Amino acid sequence: MTFNDLMSGPPPTRLPEDPAAASLAAGDDPRTVVKAHPESPLAWAVLAEQTLAEGSDDVAGYAFARVGYHRSLDQLRRNGWKGHGPVPWDHVPNRGFLRALAALTKAAGAIGESAEEVRCGEFLRDSSPEAYDALMS
Repeated sequence: MTFNDLMSGPPPTRLPEDPAAASLAAGDDPRTVVKAHPESPLAWAVLAEQTLAEGSDDVAGYAFARVGYHRSLDQLRRNGWKGHGPVPWDHVPNRGFLRALAALTKAAGAIGESAEEVRCGEFLRDSSPEAYDALMS
């Protein structure tokens, strides 16, 4: 007889390849990629990161990050995620979600939404400490 370890938590979630990854890796403009792949968390995350880095429109950066975050939640749920558990940074297709969540954390801080900034930062750290270290330093 075998027993499952009820204390071990859910297994890591590993998302499928993002449909926009190749276009973004080729250097295509994130706005064009978002139009071609609006379902892509990675495209929205890159657009949010770019907008926040420019420093010209934190509100737009927040909106782009929030879309990427919500697209990510949809994708995570379709792939067996139950609302918690590891989303490993070393699995490259997970990086769209993790980058969108990091961008949302930063954008929330930039617009003064401090409760959301803290919540998203904790969610990122809980999902992947490695992603938190890579993206929030």
